[in-house]
Amino acid sequence: MKNDQTYTTRTFDIPDGIDAVIEPMDATGYLAPVGFEDQLRAELGDVIESHDRLMFAPGPERRVFWAQNVWRNPVRMAIPSIKGAAKILKFNQRNWAMFKFDHFSRAKLIEANLPHVSAKRQVFGEPAPTAPLGSWTLIDPDTIIASMDCSSPWKNGEVEFEEDKTTPPNRAYLKLWEAFTRLGVGPEVGDRTMDLGGSPGGWTWVLHEFGTDVISIDKARLDPKIATLPRVDFRQESAFGLNPDEIGYIDWLCSDVICYPDRLFQLVNQWMDAGMATNFICTIKLQGDTDYAAITQFADIPGSKVVHLYNNKHELTWMKVPGVTDQD
Repeated sequence: MKNDQTYTTRTFDIPDGIDAVIEPMDATGYLAPVGFEDQLRAELGDVIESHDRLMFAPGPERRVFWAQNVWRNPVRMAIPSIKGAAKILKFNQRNWAMFKFDHFSRAKLIEANLPHVSAKRQVFGEPAPTAPLGSWTLIDPDTIIASMDCSSPWKNGEVEFEEDKTTPPNRAYLKLWEAFTRLGVGPEVGDRTMDLGGSPGGWTWVLHEFGTDVISIDKARLDPKIATLPRVDFRQESAFGLNPDEIGYIDWLCSDVICYPDRLFQLVNQWMDAGMATNFICTIKLQGDTDYAAITQFADIPGSKVVHLYNNKHELTWMKVPGVTDQD
């Protein structure tokens, strides 16, 4: 599970007049999504320290699937005071997100002495934040763990959107919004797209809003207001009975279909082998104990990656977008 990168520590500096001790942890921090702590702990295996959902494992960053945010090169900081802690953080970087789990009153006082970081919700269609955002947590009244370099540009990896509470028929559309926002790219007007497991129509609606022609596949019917959209071609059949050559080329193949991971793996390989789809966003549905072998077979597909989206539940998302996921 570990990668081959060289482990380096980004140096924290202490401003003049502040008496503090800062030590590198020689580890990496992984923040589990709420409710999926057991999955992350099992995935890491050798957790050496944990604070609520935040777990630390030795060495550099690893390929993990159940981390909502990764804290790279964290340090442990013995702080002299509330204001002293804030001064050290501000001296090294402007923007900081607190992970709050204990010592709430004291942590809030430190946070109040840091520059304000906007808590506004992400607007779909606007790019993800680009300003560096560090993370910190108070593990006891006099000790902070902090990382200047985190994997998510959102506070604690929480991608919360300004929601459309009237048009889409369910909240599943938020997963596809998050996937496109993370990727930084999406379909273009006139693209041919496909939504497998389309009912009741949240993902079909998202693809249609891009200006694409959408083939929506499901045995269950779409919500009528989605089915009557002008560029939606709804086909009431099984996603697994499709012949890619008969469907024709698809620019974006998206799937939120409920099935076992192995069956989805066979489906996407059928489309890749046929050369009839380029970009993929697919939900890997999981039941019971997490099947890491099934997940790894997706992650090992060249040029792709598997992540747990903030808006996922007991599921992961596999994405393959040339020029984007093959650069991660």
